[in-house]
Amino acid sequence: MSNPFEYEDSNYLVLMNDEGQYSLWPASIPVPAGWTLMLEKAKRRVCLDYIAEQWTDLKPLSLCDETGMPGMIHEVGR
Repeated sequence: MSNPFEYEDSNYLVLMNDEGQYSLWPASIPVPAGWTLMLEKAKRRVCLDYIAEQWTDLKPLSLCDETGMPGMIHEVGR
């Protein structure tokens, strides 16, 4: 079985969990519970660039204090 996360020409989504962690997700697979859609269907490179731009602090939100919070998060449709 091939890995659906490695196809350059496929469409993907960008998801984020409540810890502020991002995920590249194949658009053909339903979004799992606990994840929020951050970027609608796009090619893999577009999604990876979005993640690199948005996820600048890899610490989970539960480990951040007031001065260590990652930047503002923008959900799709808001």
